[in-house]
Amino acid sequence: MSTAPVVTCPDCDGMTFTLDPCRCTTYGDRFLADADVPAPRREAYRQCEQCRGAGHVAYPCYRCDRRGQRRAQLVVTVANLDTGAVASHQVVPGGLDPHRDPAGRWVVNVATRVRELAATVGAVVADADVPSLWLDRQWRPDLPAALRHELEAHAILRADHAPWRLVLGRYAAAPTVDPAARLARLCGLADLLLLDLVVEARQQGLGFGWAVRYEVPGSPVPSGSPGRWRDLLEALTHTDVGDALTGLAERALPVPARLRRPDSPCPPVAPAVDVDQLERRVLADCVDPGGGDELTGAQALWRDGRWWHTTLRPGESVETLAEQCTGQVVRRVRVPLHRGYEPPDPSWLGELAEWRPCPDCRPGSRLRACDCRLGGRPADTDCPHCHGAGLRPSALRCFTCGDTHRLHRAVLVTVTDLRHRVMHLTWQAGTPEVAPLVATQPNGRPVVQLPDRYRLGSWAAVLGVRAEDLRDADGGHDLDRNLRDGYVTLPWAGADPVGEYTRSAGRGTAAGRLIVVAAPPDAPPLAELLRLALGLDLALVVAVCDLRHNVGDRLLADGLRWSVEVKPRDAPVSPDDLPYRPSLAAALASCQECLTDAVAGAAPADLAVPIPVPWSGPCDLVADHESDLLRLAARHPGQAVTVRFTRAGCSVHRHDDDGVRLLAEGPGLQALRRA
Repeated sequence: MSTAPVVTCPDCDGMTFTLDPCRCTTYGDRFLADADVPAPRREAYRQCEQCRGAGHVAYPCYRCDRRGQRRAQLVVTVANLDTGAVASHQVVPGGLDPHRDPAGRWVVNVATRVRELAATVGAVVADADVPSLWLDRQWRPDLPAALRHELEAHAILRADHAPWRLVLGRYAAAPTVDPAARLARLCGLADLLLLDLVVEARQQGLGFGWAVRYEVPGSPVPSGSPGRWRDLLEALTHTDVGDALTGLAERALPVPARLRRPDSPCPPVAPAVDVDQLERRVLADCVDPGGGDELTGAQALWRDGRWWHTTLRPGESVETLAEQCTGQVVRRVRVPLHRGYEPPDPSWLGELAEWRPCPDCRPGSRLRACDCRLGGRPADTDCPHCHGAGLRPSALRCFTCGDTHRLHRAVLVTVTDLRHRVMHLTWQAGTPEVAPLVATQPNGRPVVQLPDRYRLGSWAAVLGVRAEDLRDADGGHDLDRNLRDGYVTLPWAGADPVGEYTRSAGRGTAAGRLIVVAAPPDAPPLAELLRLALGLDLALVVAVCDLRHNVGDRLLADGLRWSVEVKPRDAPVSPDDLPYRPSLAAALASCQECLTDAVAGAAPADLAVPIPVPWSGPCDLVADHESDLLRLAARHPGQAVTVRFTRAGCSVHRHDDDGVRLLAEGPGLQALRRA
């Protein structure tokens, strides 16, 4: 392995910190400033709480991690997930092959090398996030080697925010997305899930930014930047069902909860949609027919089996005042958008659900319940944070209501497999139910269990999946055990169990809508990730904790807990690395999602040690270790067991109260069987 040169960090000149203009200089020497009006001149705020009027603040250099030096090396690795073959290319000073671009600048196109590596391992890769290295203008091939290498090192350092890049591919390219078929599927699911599908074009520069998303009927036009896709075809290509559902609750925060009409008709069959015709209609709505001027944007909403078209127009400006960390106050003026035409309510929409104001936050402010009130205690008059008021400013969401400022007395729960099966449940406070006492909290509060219709784990069985596979549709978070099994802790004996359960289930949801996905996560096999980690010469760390002996105790977690991570080969097992995923599939899906970041973080912390440049040929899948891991965890119930797989073999560790203990190590599965 060649040695990568270590050079002085050009961002901090080896000082480990940078001296940057203070934030107060953005607004000048003014206490009250307009965000949209630039300061007359860039000067410091004399009473600034950060720089004390100096105008500059020292910040730790994040590029070198306060070391003053950096490694001038960039490694790009291409891996074939179908064969386990790995090929890498490193970029170091002296090893570049620059060429001139049309503008006459010297550039190193790393993407070309990535395509060559992909052909070496027999993989088809998508457009990779690899940089082109632009050399300084003074670089020339005839310069002295020392000066030429110094300029090349600076070019590498400018692009090494992720000095180890992993590009994944397979034998064949992923099937291309048919925009018309995807749009038809999104429309059909919108009808099943009782949501609106919104296709939006909003003005962005000289063109339009497109977005495709789901919304709860009645949601306002979201503020913020336009969609990031250039046309509707590109937006549909990059927006699947999960992307369209992400942010659903955030968009519906101000929307009141509505119930579902019991006599609502079945959703119609979604007809075929002409994508080009829909795009042309939305673009036509972006032009004012009276004056011919371009409007802010337009939307098409799929509701009740048909499209509704509307323009987007600016509303009345809203002024907000925001305190800065410098002590200044900045005035911002936001112009919200509203629809020129509001479609009629969907046919399934019923009456408003009852609610009461949240007692732990204040609308329009950052005031939240103080920590001194945790557990239902009264406000502490000697509290240093709230001084007895019970409320304190916080940048976090309200834990009680999730910033909806409402405690709903009814929740509409939707359980779906995101294909063609869906079930809608209505939970309403005050419904008389038999809820037997199953446990008592240490503080004396009773824990009861509601009947099967309130246990989402029972509905998962109806759809043919395990309760561990349930997750929130908005963000894919694992579902709480209480919702899976119908447990609720009452504030006092005799309280309404359905009301408390409904309030907890509706916290932070989209207009009292809890949408639950009942489908196994899309996860690779454990053997595939293990083969990839060994090909990269890294460690695959699998942790499992068997809590199945807690099934009879309603106050303790039960079942199995898993985690799967890719880590540096020599990284020790940390006592804090405990499993928390409810299934192995969920842990594998999470590991795959974070794989490129994990590989980037596996670069050696010691600058004297270069980043590895792994190469390995195709190899067969190893045996599936899930049964061995389950057997190993069953021998140590209630304790987390971690297994590290590397090229040198595997080691088994157990997490005890006093740290991590090595149980066994060996070349293969023998260590697992002996532990």
